[in-house]
Amino acid sequence: MSSLVKEELAKRLFGPRRQRLHEFIEVEGSGAERCYLCAAVTKSEEVEICMVKHLRVDREEKYEIVEKWFLKDLEMIDGKEADTDNPYFDMHFHKVYNLEAYSCASKYTFARTLNKLNEMYLKKDLKIVNFDDTYLNDDSIWSSNNRDCLVLMRICFYASNLLCLSLCPLS
Repeated sequence: MSSLVKEELAKRLFGPRRQRLHEFIEVEGSGAERCYLCAAVTKSEEVEICMVKHLRVDREEKYEIVEKWFLKDLEMIDGKEADTDNPYFDMHFHKVYNLEAYSCASKYTFARTLNKLNEMYLKKDLKIVNFDDTYLNDDSIWSSNNRDCLVLMRICFYASNLLCLSLCPLS
């Protein structure tokens, strides 16, 4: 489903503007409307972050950019709490924007994408705070495309270790 939305966004919204969509995540919008947070690269190689509202007019799907920022203006991404599984995060530009991603995994996906785009195009010191570094770094085994499954696998691994330790007799 998300690959179809990404393809649709790239074709209808970013393609005509001569931009390349790198990543998008669904974020909480007001009411029943769907909103997406997108990271795209312009033809002049500027990284643009934008909030896109998904509208359904009659039987036609429409996408509208309601807010736009540049990665060079992003001062910090705050994941709120690194130790808990929550979808909330803040993006600090000239103003702080409080966002709620669809899931914690998508929050990490977007932070990872912005970090990667920063390394590719800006090479500035981007502050990413209150994120677990294990899941944030691309070189980690847990940062593949199957993040949710891998996180679950890691939890199961720890649980099985605890079970084994609890079954060991104490002398």
